Amino acid sequence: MVLVDAGRPAAVRVLKVLLVLTAVATAVVEVLNYRYAPEHGFGLAVRTGWALLRTVGWLILIWHVNRGRAAARPLGLILAITTIFAVGRLVVPQTGAPPLPGLAGFGVLLVLCLVVVALLYRHEGIAGHLVRHPKKLVVTGKGLAFEERAPRRPAVTGWLITARVSAFTYSPLMLVPALIAIGELADRPQWVLAVVFWIAAGIATSYAVLLNTAFLARGKRPARVTMVWIGLGVLVIDLPLAWLLLGVDGLVRDGAPLVAAFLVNVYALWRTGKLGRTGKVPAAT
Repeated sequence: MVLVDAGRPAAVRVLKVLLVLTAVATAVVEVLNYRYAPEHGFGLAVRTGWALLRTVGWLILIWHVNRGRAAARPLGLILAITTIFAVGRLVVPQTGAPPLPGLAGFGVLLVLCLVVVALLYRHEGIAGHLVRHPKKLVVTGKGLAFEERAPRRPAVTGWLITARVSAFTYSPLMLVPALIAIGELADRPQWVLAVVFWIAAGIATSYAVLLNTAFLARGKRPARVTMVWIGLGVLVIDLPLAWLLLGVDGLVRDGAPLVAAFLVNVYALWRTGKLGRTGKVPAAT
């Protein structure tokens, strides 16, 4: 690893250390929140498990940074936003004051996430490092081989990737509160069909996003408009059900991350369309 990092900018090595610290901090804060929570119900267990999955996400981000992948930027942005919301909603309990260890841990995690995003998007050395693309199976003079190939449409490495990554978070952000609502069915069995519909809508959203991103990569305006309508449909389904089944607390805890992902997606789509009209392709964004 020392030999691999020797020729890289110091900022890249610092970023990798910060990413490791962020992954560790995410797990530690979740354990603290679960330890000091006044109640350990089904909803807290689901939210804690989902938040702990962010640790895996940070490890994947480290893998992308280590290989200089261009997709590291949008992945880091979405991870930072959703981690802040996922952890922050667990720090504040439904009743009573939040525990001091949880608040302190969340403060540290918040600073780490902000620093990581700043380095990914504002540091020139890191921008020059994150330029590689995934290897593809190609035919060479010596036969088949995996080689790095830049995408035919350069814009796919910019805000378009951010739009795609943020859209792919819709489905899990819908399924988490839907799974939590299963725990409410014992006292409210009349909502069984609503929960089933909620889960089905979350799964269907993943397929709709996957299909639309295939057209979105071509830079067509109808695909961008369709993606916005998908996001609006997700909000129309998720937010009312979260409020009806999980109350105002669930609406804030589980709806806010989804709204944030939608806003990031809309802004990224707007930037993609603006760049498409001007004919410019972002090198750093």
